[in-house]
Amino acid sequence: MKANIHPVWYPDAQVSCACGNQYTVGSTKQKISVDICSKCHPFFTGEMRFVDTMGRVEKFSQKMTAASGTKYMSKKAKVALKVKLDAEEEAKRPKSLKEMLDKVKN
Repeated sequence: MKANIHPVWYPDAQVSCACGNQYTVGSTKQKISVDICSKCHPFFTGEMRFVDTMGRVEKFSQKMTAASGTKYMSKKAKVALKVKLDAEEEAKRPKSLKEMLDKVKN
């Protein structure tokens, strides 16, 4: 083996979590800080929550709401939407000449 190429090994390196949990491991760094550990991770605690430190869940939600527009609809869905909008527009129109004249008078 070559001499002086390996990093220094710390057998009692301290790991500290954001939740306050601390434990000792072997590492090449003396102090390690982590965002989440087995004491606070949802898989180990049984909680139903998202662990999102970089905003990935919100970003995904925004993409999904943006994709729900008519640009990404199937042809059948577009036709059904057009039929529905046409029916609503037709329902707003006056049915007879009397209704049209009543609207003009009021």
